[in-house]
Amino acid sequence: MSPGTIAGFVGAGLVGLGLYALVVDPKPLRKLLAFNLIGSGVFLVFGIVARRGATGRFPFDPVPQAMVITGIVVAFAATALAVALMLRLAEETGTVSLDPDAGAKPDDGAEDK
Repeated sequence: MSPGTIAGFVGAGLVGLGLYALVVDPKPLRKLLAFNLIGSGVFLVFGIVARRGATGRFPFDPVPQAMVITGIVVAFAATALAVALMLRLAEETGTVSLDPDAGAKPDDGAEDK
């Protein structure tokens, strides 16, 4: 296998792992990390596809690499904004969860007896 093929499989694995974590884990911070994992996998796959296209008989095109770099910068800014919003949510409500019952203790009926 060539290094490009291995990197493509790694990118696809990152996307799959990120999708699994995005669906399974209910915590917002872990969802954000899973979303970043998906983005990293997509950037890797897109970069490999652009590189493989350039190794053929096609002329070198710097646009896909520029798009990947721009996407990384935008993903970093969006992640910083999401973390800032989560910190503000934790500051205001005391919890990061968006569920209104997340901070409440379960009622086991012991107080009524």
